[in-house]
Amino acid sequence: MSDVSIRTARPSDHARIMAVCDDWWGRPIAGVLPRLFLDHFHASSLTAEAGEELAGFLVGFASPSRPEESYVHFVGVAPEHRRSGLASRLYERFVDAARRQERTVVRAITSPVNERSIAFHRAFGFEVTGPHADYEAPGVDRMVFELRL
Repeated sequence: MSDVSIRTARPSDHARIMAVCDDWWGRPIAGVLPRLFLDHFHASSLTAEAGEELAGFLVGFASPSRPEESYVHFVGVAPEHRRSGLASRLYERFVDAARRQERTVVRAITSPVNERSIAFHRAFGFEVTGPHADYEAPGVDRMVFELRL
């Protein structure tokens, strides 16, 4: 993993993420990451690069409405970098920043069918609850992740 560097995201990273995310997920997923997230929350988000190639990213923010919370909105790791510890490194950097800001909890959500994400969050130490019926909208259930700091 020494060939992968992690840096603070930039607004221009949005186009790079959009170019790969549907392929990385194997289905249309780009719609869950509008440009506004990188325009307004790039300073709290992370980009991982292997040379010039995007290896992964984490888009998250310190909640402006809930001063005790930070929230991870979207994380992706290139297929060739999965199971390398990169997702954990991204989360560790994000959680460290939350602690420095004196946040006491990190939250995230996913679909109940995203078994890899659920397993990852459990292994990282998140409490996982759900599925929560109609969490996003009628018929849109979600699993909820909470990490107490």
